[in-house]
Amino acid sequence: MQKVPVSLWTLLAGMIIAPISIWVGQNHHLLPEAASQQAPLVDGFFNIMLTIATALFLVVEGTIIIFLIVYRRRKGDITDGVLIEGNLSLEIFWTAIPTVIVIVLGIYSVDVYNQMGGFGVGSHPHHQSANIMNISQTANIGIGENPQTKNKPADLVVDVKGIQFAWLFNYPVSGISAGELHVPVGADVQLNLSADDVIHSFWVPQFRLKQDAIPGVPTQLRFTATKPGTYPVVCAELCGGYHGSMRTQVIVHEQQDFDAWMNENQIADNQEMNHAVAMNSEHLSPSEFLAPYTDNLDVNPATLKSLVMSH
Repeated sequence: MQKVPVSLWTLLAGMIIAPISIWVGQNHHLLPEAASQQAPLVDGFFNIMLTIATALFLVVEGTIIIFLIVYRRRKGDITDGVLIEGNLSLEIFWTAIPTVIVIVLGIYSVDVYNQMGGFGVGSHPHHQSANIMNISQTANIGIGENPQTKNKPADLVVDVKGIQFAWLFNYPVSGISAGELHVPVGADVQLNLSADDVIHSFWVPQFRLKQDAIPGVPTQLRFTATKPGTYPVVCAELCGGYHGSMRTQVIVHEQQDFDAWMNENQIADNQEMNHAVAMNSEHLSPSEFLAPYTDNLDVNPATLKSLVMSH
């Protein structure tokens, strides 16, 4: 019986392993919902890495299993194994293949990083004269403008501060402050990140974006949300005893809903606070002290005066 050449076995193995690896790489369902313009870039890179990893796993583990079966010690065989000094061609092959894979993935990852905006940080400084978040420096670290938004200012700028153990969001144009992030779908959003105490990390899994907030070092995260919904914001940097509870959410609105939210919160923030400010009542008479409440109680001044006099 003629022996089948190794090259044919290799070709057959490749014809089996390749489609299995590609299917796994495209149908793994390991990632959460993609909800940003940057997410498909990361997903595509992840799928390719998983495809390659699956192929390598099948090759290595399959070879181990075949060798365990084909080259097992036979019953009664007490001879030594065949002395093999080495195979230069095989060593070159298994060194060259990983080298090529690493170089290709490295070039691809740089392109993905560029498409996400990794090389576009600091192009548009955001200065504010009176900003409670006190961010006036240009961020040189993070994710900034991408090739599609190059030399264009962001549609919405939000200052984000990380503290133990919460995220604070300030909208400098409108003056709105909130404990959760609200953005319109399809808008180019720029987050200016800072921290007061320790390093925090702003991570939205559905956006495939994560950026550290570093004390004294302004950082930036720029993105475009593509699907309305509510998505978790997680601190991905161990920042203290209650790190696990440092969570909030980003709410992606349709444009009209976002405008309504902005208007509602601007009205709430700009209401006169005369009735909310504590006042010194030491020098007020009982009638003067109670006067602001007479309308709500449906009590006229004469009745109020008589009640006061009776006491």
